[in-house]
Amino acid sequence: MATPSSYRPAPGSIPTRPGVYRFRDAKGRVIYVGKAKSLRPRLSSYFQDIGNLHPRTASMVTTGASVEWTVVDTEVEALQLEYSWIKEFDPRFNVKYRDDKSYPWLAVTVGEEFPRVMVGRGAKRKGTRYFGPYSHAWAIRETVDLLLRVFPMRSCSNGVFKRSAQIGRPCLLGYIDKCSAPCVGNVTPEQHREIVDDFCDFMAGNTAAFTRRIEREMYAASEALDFEKAARLRDDLGALTKALEKQAVVLGDGTDADVIALAEDPLEVAVQIFYVRGGRIRGQRGWVADRTDEGGTPELVQDFLLQLYGGVDIDDGGETIPREVLVPALPPDAGVLEELLSERRGSKVAIRVPQRGDKRDLQETVASNAAQALALHKTKRASDLTTRNRALEEIQKALALDEVPLRIECYDVSNLQGTEVVASMVVFEDGLSRKSEYRRFVIRGVDGQNDVASMHEVITRRFKRLLDEQARVELHDAPQGAPTSRSASPAQPDDPQAPLLVDPETGRPRKFAYAPGLVVVDGGPPQVAAAQEALAELGITDIAVCGLAKRLEEVWLPGEEDPVIMARTSEGLYLLQRIRDEAHRFAINHHRTRSSTSMVESMLDDVPGLGEVRRKTLLKHFGSLKKLREAEPEAIALVPGIGPRTASAIKEAVAKADATRKTSSTSPAVNTATGELIEED
Repeated sequence: MATPSSYRPAPGSIPTRPGVYRFRDAKGRVIYVGKAKSLRPRLSSYFQDIGNLHPRTASMVTTGASVEWTVVDTEVEALQLEYSWIKEFDPRFNVKYRDDKSYPWLAVTVGEEFPRVMVGRGAKRKGTRYFGPYSHAWAIRETVDLLLRVFPMRSCSNGVFKRSAQIGRPCLLGYIDKCSAPCVGNVTPEQHREIVDDFCDFMAGNTAAFTRRIEREMYAASEALDFEKAARLRDDLGALTKALEKQAVVLGDGTDADVIALAEDPLEVAVQIFYVRGGRIRGQRGWVADRTDEGGTPELVQDFLLQLYGGVDIDDGGETIPREVLVPALPPDAGVLEELLSERRGSKVAIRVPQRGDKRDLQETVASNAAQALALHKTKRASDLTTRNRALEEIQKALALDEVPLRIECYDVSNLQGTEVVASMVVFEDGLSRKSEYRRFVIRGVDGQNDVASMHEVITRRFKRLLDEQARVELHDAPQGAPTSRSASPAQPDDPQAPLLVDPETGRPRKFAYAPGLVVVDGGPPQVAAAQEALAELGITDIAVCGLAKRLEEVWLPGEEDPVIMARTSEGLYLLQRIRDEAHRFAINHHRTRSSTSMVESMLDDVPGLGEVRRKTLLKHFGSLKKLREAEPEAIALVPGIGPRTASAIKEAVAKADATRKTSSTSPAVNTATGELIEED
């Protein structure tokens, strides 16, 4: 491992002008490419005390063995050179947005004498106009098949086209009027080019002019008593309408925009982009990339925009780069990026963060798709048996456990500014979640916001139940004098000495009868120490404990001054992170449910004749506070035990509470752990 001071440039040798720099390792390979408005302060920041650097940055500078730079005149040139070097050298420490699959494009070979429409994948070619990309090839083929009856342009391969020209007979599409048959001279090159231009204009979003024109021609043919032509035009209009229905309008102003959203975790980032042309969604793409530096959302957006548009030719920029790019956060060099994209497009390009209206709603939809894509990516990794086994073995090795932790329990605490403190327990067996084993806790013995004390309480309660269950089993089953032991996994039913893990009275598994092989807590050294102390107070010494801190994804062990650093690409770290995230999700859901319940009960306290039982029945019937607010008195009166008079009183109480809340508070309740609104679920 190199020491950064061994290759630090001499003081004053780094220029203060804009430029691009490259870090190389001992073998001369480029490992990182970056740009800066001023090279001197940026490069100097890499050679400070390693302890002050982000772990990923520290890993990069210790892997490097030399640094070099190139000075440019403007920041736009620096962006262009940075993209070129990233593409050329493929540095391991740069975020690389690799497409997770090959998306289909609708291509029109406008450079040929008789242009052809086709569906293809892969890199773009010059002399071809592209539309999309689209999610599924079959969807665009259906659309093209509908449009060919209105725009009968060539869609056959070069071989079929030449063979038809040689024999003087068109292919099947020519006979069924889905091709104008330029191969046999039915139309001239100029006439076929007009059809192609109309098709391209329609696909580009100029649809209204074509539908109006066909309607006029249809009515004119009908008035001229040419009903055969009118029927054909009617069918053409139906085909256009059906094709347009497949592409719903999402932006009423007919904007051309690319809408981008991210879903992040400390190790990976998922990106989704919707291509909107003429107000309609024309295509969608998605990526999942490893995070390799310490940049936040603005830096990730900048890297993505540079990689997305950096390779666009100036000749194709007008078609590929839209007038607007909607992003979740403005990149640090938004003005420079706008200048670069405007230069490639040939007209003004705006990079914006939508704040309201249709664009904001669409951005949220894209963000939802990104979150689902990241969850699906994680699920695919977690479903592989070999990967799960490797992950468990890596955890065993990293934490120096005696056995592979076949059962892992994770605990998380959630609160709202010290009130409504709850905790969650999630269980993973053999690397997969066991939702039937999940448990929720309401913290009662802790005042205020004290996550450490809350963690101590929940660990104590859970494992006290374990000891109680085991003591009950020993009294029921174990032979006199036979030693008992805890097991990290369920005992086999044919083992005569195994503890009884099923309640003989109900036939159901005992809730807390299984001991985990590993306890994971969401937090750092304080939470780990609290969990270890709780186990020690109960006399439990054979269950391992660790903590996973969110900020740097460090694994902490009890009594250790330094964390266990697992490789960023480690399947073991990935599994621990997934378990921690699941515990956090489960705790937040519990917190929201309790907040909604307590809010309903508090606002209904003064309603005459409405006791605790009826309040619970009311909440169970409507499911949430939001639905109760929206319900009319007649609907409330349908709840068992509540008549019309009580229903009216409930409606008035809810309205009064809402009015009081709006006037007495200017900001909604926010969960301190996540920043999420928790007013209602």
